[in-house]
Amino acid sequence: MHSYLKASSQKTSSPKNSPQTKIPKTNSSAKNSAVQIRNQIREKRRQLPESERQQAEQIIYQKIKAHPAVSRANRIAIFLSFDGELNTHPIINYLWQAGKSVYLPIVDPLNRKNLLFLRYTEETLLIKNRFGIQEPPFEESNLLPYQELDIIFTPLVAFDERGYRFGMGGGYYDRLLANYQDEAILPIGLAFACQKVDCLDNQPWDVKLPEIIYA
Repeated sequence: MHSYLKASSQKTSSPKNSPQTKIPKTNSSAKNSAVQIRNQIREKRRQLPESERQQAEQIIYQKIKAHPAVSRANRIAIFLSFDGELNTHPIINYLWQAGKSVYLPIVDPLNRKNLLFLRYTEETLLIKNRFGIQEPPFEESNLLPYQELDIIFTPLVAFDERGYRFGMGGGYYDRLLANYQDEAILPIGLAFACQKVDCLDNQPWDVKLPEIIYA
């Protein structure tokens, strides 16, 4: 089993009163490189043989079940699988059985650059968003400020040994997690080993995850 774990004591320089920090535009060569990496890794992930996928998922599930931070947590955010990502349904079922409150991300309807987190239960009816991803419909009564989450299981396309990640390119999680250490939130990336690269061309605003579980 593989997992990356390296807690960083460094604080981000982003202002704490900005809940989801603005990300500046990068240069075209860095953008092109990031696009190529995303395309290559997404294809590798989609082509992962089913037997290898299931074996890796089982290893990751067991790691999560044995994780002390998961045992202590009460409010956990996670994502629903898309585009060949790790199947998170067994994780969600385990969290429900363990008595955890589970939350899913949606794009803020009033600020399309930010994420909101809504309570997800077995009774929640899901709808498809504009990206084709299943999500709960917006209901203010199910909304939880992200600062009250204990753990955020974070999707990613690619990652490196240092803990830097590439997402889909929207910057949602970099804005969200810019001050995660100040909020006492633990973000944990979930991925397959085929998504690991030697070194990503990270930018100053990219957030390094303290832990990525992969197999």
